[in-house]
Amino acid sequence: MDGRAVAPAAGTVLNALATGTGSAFAIDLETTATVELTDDGEVDAEIAGQPDADTTLVERCAEFAIADYADAAGVDESAMGARVETNSDVPMASGLKSSSAAANATVMATLDALAVADTVDRIDACRLGVRAARDAGVTVTGAFDDASASMLGGVTVTDNTADELLAREEVDWHALVYTPPEQSFSADADVSACERIAPMADLVAELALDGRYGEAMTVNGFAFCGALDFSTGPMIDALPDVAGVSLSGTGPSYVAVGERETLETVQDRWTERDGTTRLLQTRTDGTQIQ
Repeated sequence: MDGRAVAPAAGTVLNALATGTGSAFAIDLETTATVELTDDGEVDAEIAGQPDADTTLVERCAEFAIADYADAAGVDESAMGARVETNSDVPMASGLKSSSAAANATVMATLDALAVADTVDRIDACRLGVRAARDAGVTVTGAFDDASASMLGGVTVTDNTADELLAREEVDWHALVYTPPEQSFSADADVSACERIAPMADLVAELALDGRYGEAMTVNGFAFCGALDFSTGPMIDALPDVAGVSLSGTGPSYVAVGERETLETVQDRWTERDGTTRLLQTRTDGTQIQ
């Protein structure tokens, strides 16, 4: 009774902290989770290469998946435990949705181990991971926008206050990510500052729901750089060449989308800054059982 799943990271179109409406798109950085079910009733987890990392989120994901689907799998929930290991190329606390990717991969790997993954609606599995993220205290909004993009692929627009999917579209973009050396934890974000820019977030939501994702990203980026006290310099480096550029999540990463040749030019500018850059594809396939 083993399971394995891989989930992509995501970049931001609209940060949901201002109004509860958010939008994100999947990118080609991955987190893999392997789950071995046990009969000792204990759930333990480890993150490969990070022995001191907090594993509460992935443990909650496995616990909730077992609690919700043990009956469907025909097993005794009270005796069921799990050993979980995640391995990721998504930098933590970077604004690239590492928590959502870890949650989705763990949920789907647990459902795979229970042999019920094919019977569970992907949105329901996504909501399970969001519930675990809230319980673990790693998110303010629940991050249903980030989680849905990672689970389903493509770009999604969501109401995070109701965990409702408002729109989804498959997009074929190249994406350039710049990640400064520092970390920024979503749970530490200044929510009150973000709420004060709600009118700008409403405009971004209108643009996103109209399919104008690049414009939406750029407006979002300037607004949230101001609210969260991040530099707009990397965005200025990318404009006006790219289709869209934004602070991703609560930072510190920035993400730009557009044609590969254009992004290569922007990458030359971004590599002059401290940190790392990655030129990636967007993902349309979402979280996958392996």
